[in-house]
Amino acid sequence: MQIIRYPEKKEWSGLLARPQIDQTSLREQVKIILEDVKRNGDEALSRYTKILDGYEASSFKVTEEEFRAAEEQVSDKLKDAIKIASQNIEEFHKAQWPKEIVTETTAGIECRQKAVPINAVGLYIPGGTAPLFSSVLMMAIPARIAGCNNIIMCTPPGKDGSIDPAILFAAKYSGVTQVFKAGGAQAIAAMSYGTESISKADKIFGPGNQYVTAAKQMVFLDGTAIDLPAGPSEVMVVVDDKSNPEYAAADLLSQAEHGADSQVVLVSSDEEVAERTRYFLLKYLDKIPRKDTAKQALGKSSLVILKQEDIPDIINFYAPEHLIISTQNPEELAQKVENAGSVFLGDFTPESLGDYASGTNHVLPTNGSARAFSGVNLDAFMKKITFQKATQDGLSRIGEAVETMAAAEQLEAHRMAVSVRTKKIENS
Repeated sequence: MQIIRYPEKKEWSGLLARPQIDQTSLREQVKIILEDVKRNGDEALSRYTKILDGYEASSFKVTEEEFRAAEEQVSDKLKDAIKIASQNIEEFHKAQWPKEIVTETTAGIECRQKAVPINAVGLYIPGGTAPLFSSVLMMAIPARIAGCNNIIMCTPPGKDGSIDPAILFAAKYSGVTQVFKAGGAQAIAAMSYGTESISKADKIFGPGNQYVTAAKQMVFLDGTAIDLPAGPSEVMVVVDDKSNPEYAAADLLSQAEHGADSQVVLVSSDEEVAERTRYFLLKYLDKIPRKDTAKQALGKSSLVILKQEDIPDIINFYAPEHLIISTQNPEELAQKVENAGSVFLGDFTPESLGDYASGTNHVLPTNGSARAFSGVNLDAFMKKITFQKATQDGLSRIGEAVETMAAAEQLEAHRMAVSVRTKKIENS
């Protein structure tokens, strides 16, 4: 990783540019898959599962026998860890329960807002070399707390039709209704449009590769809600002259090992700490199994030296998915953070805590979308409905204002809907 010293603000855009992928051909491929599954249902889903996952599926649904077998394969130690994480995730998300709002805006005009659960949600869990069973907890637990009636989940099978046992245990433990052996863009299509086996979801959640991400974006345009814009994982770590460079290096590597397209950024007000961090990065890189992946990610990442007063600005400019503040006074800098997915404060709060067990959600906005999007929370599994009720007195009080505004917009029927009532009130 190259150390960049005191770049001017006009250089930040190029310096912090995320890795870009040409999605033109990718989107064409995804479009074909989406339309095929929409038109041909299970037949198309089975065909793509055979081609892309190497598994010829006779049935997509995970059976109770498979759930029981998975539970037996998961160690007691891992089960206990999952239960601890689940308890903390549940505790934090229960605390987010929205209150019903009731207010009288004008005498005789009552307005209410009530949160209700989304009926059917679809969760996507990637497979591959890092089975993300923790993501099951992050999505299924708040969905259950919110009261979603149908929580379905898709995850790609191995060539033998198996699914990682920890994923199945986490799904059963956290309240997933049904699990299906399907991955990639074809799984997103199945949950979006419904097939003979998989029921249609109203909203789709979950991380995935570039094909899954493109599929989610495209079904959103076709009427299925999605959680948030997602892309490769990223972290920004902020240090000063009192920071521990060994901790900073471990935090950077923990994100770099996610994928070759991940991005990690160190921002330091002290050049010596930045140099020491680079030393520990190289030292620990050879110790991790996914070093080749991490090495590729580090090649597209940066160590940036800045004046202390410029650090809040670069944080909010970059809008990181994960922000680790390992400075002497992390709370002071945290007060200036406006754009970030999730923030980790102090030497003893590695990003891994949020990934697994602190209780916050790890499904977060990436690629700068933290400027406008929140991470997944209880609200993501609910929608808010407003109600209003007017008495005769209330209608009389605001009716004239409504008629005037409707007339100004040349919407005569809108004006009439009020006037026929106010005239009735006046005559009575």
